[in-house]
Amino acid sequence: MKIAQIAPLIESVPPRLYGGTERIVSYLTEELVALGHNVTLFASGDSITAANLVPCVPKALRLDASVRDPIPYYMLMLDRVRQHAGDFDVLHFHIDQFHFPLFRPIAGRTVTTLHGRQDLPDLLPLYVGFGDMSLVSISSAQRRPVPNANFAATVYLPAGLHRPIAGRGGGYVAFLGRISPEKRPDRAIAIARTLGIPLKIAAKVDRVDTNYFRTRIEPLLDGPGVEFIGEINEHQKTQFLGEAQALLFPVDWPEPFGLSMIEAMACGTPVLAFRCGSVPEIVEDGLTGAIVETMEEAIVALPRVIALDRKKVRQRFDQRFSAARMARDYVGVYRSLLASSKSLGDKERDTRLRMPDHKNGNNSRPHIA
Repeated sequence: MKIAQIAPLIESVPPRLYGGTERIVSYLTEELVALGHNVTLFASGDSITAANLVPCVPKALRLDASVRDPIPYYMLMLDRVRQHAGDFDVLHFHIDQFHFPLFRPIAGRTVTTLHGRQDLPDLLPLYVGFGDMSLVSISSAQRRPVPNANFAATVYLPAGLHRPIAGRGGGYVAFLGRISPEKRPDRAIAIARTLGIPLKIAAKVDRVDTNYFRTRIEPLLDGPGVEFIGEINEHQKTQFLGEAQALLFPVDWPEPFGLSMIEAMACGTPVLAFRCGSVPEIVEDGLTGAIVETMEEAIVALPRVIALDRKKVRQRFDQRFSAARMARDYVGVYRSLLASSKSLGDKERDTRLRMPDHKNGNNSRPHIA
């Protein structure tokens, strides 16, 4: 198949540091290429891929100090994708819903993976209004607020090349991700300090969360047993998670998936998580971690989590969350879409997306370089 992957522009693909969606797009793109598909990636110019890369901005927008508003760059990217839409069998979007109005005429050849929370009230009328746009959820929990949306499948996310490392000599528990009120790093600090276990925090601080970090979290870092590392890259993540006794995932929001949970499992590290959103789908209580609902339960459960068999944690990861499994699942989604969209109507509507070649006076498309 000829497949277009349309990635966010905030980070490169894969991201240098934090960037869960871009990392998933990278895993999927590389696996699809390995399976023999002809894949084109629309992403930032500093992305690295075995696919045909179409650079839509020179570098990731988060790394460009001159960028104030990302939306104009997405508009330019979508116009470029539109010009070449007829070159692909399937267009796979990972940018929320920006593309819905523009690509509705070929809805049968598009699929959109929802990577974020779906419990925001403004989303329901959007999905009703664009009921012909096929969606993929990353967990069953993610679907609950919008049960009548046009979901084609649920495809669990993978972790990358993380592996268990020899020993677990770090003697600490880990918090990984970003500093924000819904991720509850304050809970992680309280759990670790109550049990006298060192805690290491590897997380980024977005601009929107700077005040929360300075007023609520930074004062807690002055106490004993807590080390704030900041953002780490993928290589550092393997060691950080692999040496940890457990990952603390004390979220307080409808978590759509929770990539750091399976990244920990890939390293053989069990997870202590609060029962929110997708957590019960990801963590198998007593096998890969524990699911709790209160701080008191978390404090009691953490020693049991640390004692879990790390080899079994990794085995369950291999069975459920590999990149190869995700790619096979998406190939099934693509084939289902194509089987139902091969109609004269789709071919006729496709012509609406063609951009005229003003030099030649026809609708031919240039090759994507």
